[in-house]
Amino acid sequence: VQLQAFGGGLVQAGDSLRLSCASSGRSISGYTLGWFRQAPGKEREFVGTSFRGTRIYYADSVKGRFTFSRDNGKNTVYLQMNSLKPEDTAIYYCAADSRLILSSIYNPDNYDYWGQGTLVTVSS
Repeated sequence: VQLQAFGGGLVQAGDSLRLSCASSGRSISGYTLGWFRQAPGKEREFVGTSFRGTRIYYADSVKGRFTFSRDNGKNTVYLQMNSLKPEDTAIYYCAADSRLILSSIYNPDNYDYWGQGTLVTVSS
């Protein structure tokens, strides 16, 4: 599975942005697909995950503002980010794995496949 994330950019606080993550190589249907982010000087942190194409889980920091969706037909997942804040500034990565159990979805070390990341900068 090869992942490519894109859609990042420079926006102002309160703006919206949609990230996309396209998969090639095999179907992602049934995979757990996640978004993580890493701000300068910080560890990579969980943003949201679609667990095996079923329920979606979000970090508390983005709940109500970010929406995760997936289009299995296009092998693409999306992260709609609304009401962006300066603290959302980070490199955003998409990740995938076919064997995760639910308790493992929050740890980036448990994902086998990663996209290259796309930078989101939110100015105040």
